[in-house]
Amino acid sequence: MDAYTEFARVYDLFMDDIPYGMWGEYLTGLLQEHGIASGLILDLGCGTGTMTELLADAGYDMIGIDVSEEMLEEAMEKRDRSGHDILYLCQDMREFELYGTVGAIISICDCMNYILEEEEFLKVLTLAARNYLDYGGLFIFDLNTEYKYRELLGEQTIAENREEGSFIWENYYDEEKRINAYNLTLFIREESGYYRKYEEDHYQRAYSLDTVKDLVERSGLKLLHIYDAFTREPAKEDSERVCVVCQREEKDT
Repeated sequence: MDAYTEFARVYDLFMDDIPYGMWGEYLTGLLQEHGIASGLILDLGCGTGTMTELLADAGYDMIGIDVSEEMLEEAMEKRDRSGHDILYLCQDMREFELYGTVGAIISICDCMNYILEEEEFLKVLTLAARNYLDYGGLFIFDLNTEYKYRELLGEQTIAENREEGSFIWENYYDEEKRINAYNLTLFIREESGYYRKYEEDHYQRAYSLDTVKDLVERSGLKLLHIYDAFTREPAKEDSERVCVVCQREEKDT
């Protein structure tokens, strides 16, 4: 899962078209609908901490976990500016550890697609279900869909050029293995004014909705919804991204 090393430096620059504010309101609404208006929330795969900060703004106590030290450095710079008391941990989300339970776990921006094996995906869900979610707590995550990888990304090349940096994204999707691979070539401006070239390879897996339902059930979580993200409408055949809402059921009394 090594990714987002040099790209971390310019991640927010090239992701400025993501409607984080709208996504934050959507997540907050889901949390509040299920009685989670405050308390401790884990942002799993927090990246540079943009969503972590937004949920902290909404009054939640936040923990952020990411495997990339470089992404966490960017997140901690945001924390220094905002003054929020956010705990950041450098961990692999496939085997994350906490010191106690949290009211909810969120994982957005297709972090769960980076888990390439079903058993590892199941392990993440099971850790939430048995170890780290409060009873009644939610696990909310999004996924890029098979439709998006097959029909929209496919064999595409995407490029963007800005003064601070440029990138070339060469995408390949193996429909049989359901693995989406992309090579990211970066040109990042140094303090000298020259540009240095970096390359990163990223891999994501497409999970069918039937597979997601099966893995959630096997983990012990209760599946509440699979939405066409970020709406309250059920997922469709041509949904590009889905939002999965699961719950650790209340303890039997």
